[in-house]
Amino acid sequence: MIKRYSREIMEKIWDLQSKFEYYLKVELAVCDAYEEIGKFPKGTVEKLRQKARFDLERIDEIEAEVKHDVIAFLTCVNENVGKELAKYIHVGMTSSDVIDTAFALQIQDSGKIILNDLNDVIYVLKKLAISHKDTVCIGRSHGVHAEIMTFGVKLCSWIDILERQKDNFSHSLEQIRVGQISGPVGTYSNIDPIIEKITCENLGLKPARISTQIIARDYHAYFMQSLALIASVIEQFAVEIRHLQRTEVLEAEEGFDKCQKGSSAMPHKKNPVLSENLCGLARVVRANSLVALENIPLWHERDISHSSAERIIFPDSLILVDFMLSRFKNIVENLNIHPENMLKNTDKFGGIVFSQKALLKLTEKGLSREDAYKIVQRNALNAFENDGNFRENLLKDDEVKRILSNSEIDDIFDKQSFLKNIDAIYKKILN
Repeated sequence: MIKRYSREIMEKIWDLQSKFEYYLKVELAVCDAYEEIGKFPKGTVEKLRQKARFDLERIDEIEAEVKHDVIAFLTCVNENVGKELAKYIHVGMTSSDVIDTAFALQIQDSGKIILNDLNDVIYVLKKLAISHKDTVCIGRSHGVHAEIMTFGVKLCSWIDILERQKDNFSHSLEQIRVGQISGPVGTYSNIDPIIEKITCENLGLKPARISTQIIARDYHAYFMQSLALIASVIEQFAVEIRHLQRTEVLEAEEGFDKCQKGSSAMPHKKNPVLSENLCGLARVVRANSLVALENIPLWHERDISHSSAERIIFPDSLILVDFMLSRFKNIVENLNIHPENMLKNTDKFGGIVFSQKALLKLTEKGLSREDAYKIVQRNALNAFENDGNFRENLLKDDEVKRILSNSEIDDIFDKQSFLKNIDAIYKKILN
């Protein structure tokens, strides 16, 4: 219920009704500033707040005539406040003052939800990592068995990545916490900079150092890149889950509901559909971030080629990232872990993943690294290519037996020897 509620809030932030509510909030904040410095009579803003209203249908009617959404909004509000009060609205401002400042407020409110989502996901990952600190599994490079690790260490890597992306996102959210009330081409020709300062402070924003009728779009591109990074690392984790759920691996799998079905044709199927879905959505968020980059170069002080694109990419990306983080949290909480399969996979082909231990043991006994490598590789590849047993191969190899006793060969295959520094890793990630 909580996550559904947060998604409803995120969607509401970006609906048409809310957009104009943010516009009105900015307009009234400017009026507050004028009254604060004595330019408007005392009590003006109180009267405006009582009467300032708008109606979406009426805005649509006006916009159909004037072909300008901000003018349609202002006209609708002015109809409600009456002539005497209408003269106090939008004084010295241009449309982008309202649009970009309101946009900043929408982004800030959305960003708080994303930060909360990130905290939730990091929390559940930490819980799972603690549970599987000592769950032995195989580490892979190039998709091929490499050496033994633990499933918890794999999760620690995810935690580190997500905490870094949280810091990155927080920084981008702070960077874009800027508003502007600077008039046409940003020169304050008909409005005092103090109005911008007071307005932004009252709205919880920072005044832009400079604006050219709009806030520079590198702010927005940077923010969108941070969303794309979050989406991409979620995809990274989802791809790992998809690999681990493959039938021949089956070390972890998504939760599968009692009445769920995996295939219309094959009743045995349990597919990683949630993770696959996340991978697809990440592509959309990344594509949107490219649009944000293309919004940076505008004509002269401004044009509106960015505007139509932003009405799509910002709500879509923020809603999607909120959804993706919520879905990934659900996947983690319901992940089925199979430690017995993890253990079995470490022993494939008689433990060929212990090859480096065998190499080091032979070199400790005085063999050159080159000669030791040849001996170990020969026995390992024989096991791999003939569905054999690496350990038994070593026990039968005359060159190995001349150097190592049976008990020394047994020591090579001690899984715990790989895990002696797990505590040091956990101390860095989980304190």
